[in-house]
Amino acid sequence: MPLYEHVFLARQDLSQAQVDALAENATKIIEENQGKVVKTETWGLRSLAYKIQKNRKAHFVMLDVDASGDAISELERQTRMNEDVLRYMTVRVEAHEKGPSVMMRKQDRAERPERGGFGDRPDRGPRQDRGDRAERAPRAQEEI
Repeated sequence: MPLYEHVFLARQDLSQAQVDALAENATKIIEENQGKVVKTETWGLRSLAYKIQKNRKAHFVMLDVDASGDAISELERQTRMNEDVLRYMTVRVEAHEKGPSVMMRKQDRAERPERGGFGDRPDRGPRQDRGDRAERAPRAQEEI
């Protein structure tokens, strides 16, 4: 069967139990249509780039699904009718990721050095001497 990733955004005022119930409902729809949900990840309450239906934040949930196209069509149809779901997207993939998804991995960023730059940026060294400001030619003043 084809493999899919289904991600949906739920309203910010829902409790975590209600978000888990939405994920369970999606799992039930897939299983009723002879599919299988391989993995469910709740990414938590995150800020949105722009307001969606007056919501600044949303609960993000991802499902790794192994199901037919008919099962996905039914899942999307019922998701579209649910008022608690702000947005959803289903993508067909070649293979599911092993382990946690990119959103769940701890970001391994280089720590900033004391000067405030990033760790992979070389130090530029001291500033070059600009000379005395008095030695520079004064700017011509315009008449007002």
